[in-house]
Amino acid sequence: MDSPYKIAIIGGTGKVGRHIATHAIQKGYHVRMLVRNPEKLQYKNDAIEIVKGQVQDIENIRELLKDCQVVINTFGQPTKEEPMYSKVTNNIFMVMKDLNISRYLGVSGGSLTIKEDKKSITNRFGAKMFEVFFPKMMKDKKSEWEFLSNNEQIKWTLIRLPFVKDSLTSNQIKENLTDMPGTKITNQDIAAFIIDHINNTQYVHKAPFISH
Repeated sequence: MDSPYKIAIIGGTGKVGRHIATHAIQKGYHVRMLVRNPEKLQYKNDAIEIVKGQVQDIENIRELLKDCQVVINTFGQPTKEEPMYSKVTNNIFMVMKDLNISRYLGVSGGSLTIKEDKKSITNRFGAKMFEVFFPKMMKDKKSEWEFLSNNEQIKWTLIRLPFVKDSLTSNQIKENLTDMPGTKITNQDIAAFIIDHINNTQYVHKAPFISH
């Protein structure tokens, strides 16, 4: 897969997503982004192709993914709405298979626990608290993980994150497959990590933790 090619971004107006397009363009990629209300977009860039639509609509997803080779999903759950992470990811994969798109990078929280994890006592406690206070969200996140882990056709990577702060890249990212190595990370570090791993197969079909 040679650059330049086109990346579809879902969740591109969020805390992390808004920096992904910038990093992608700097690396020479073409970018297409799904936006519910383009007129409310706080930043404009002629290099970003905007597709108006909602992530819940599979036809909007299909329009977004057309002619793309990579999908990046940083969709953030709207407040007061029922969790739909698993449904959104399912719809994305359905369209990806139809369009023969093979690379997917998504994000989740460090509170997501999978069988291969070896979390510290502190991180196990934190994950349990998320399950207590956000049971619907965590149930849906686990459903999303089960869907991903049973899908071998698409080269997916699910990046698990700690607390995200709004700041510049630090070039001090720690990576771990079994436990969260730190407590926070910047949104621009996340964006840089995602773009740098588009062509990197190290974490294909895996869910790494990243932090400072």
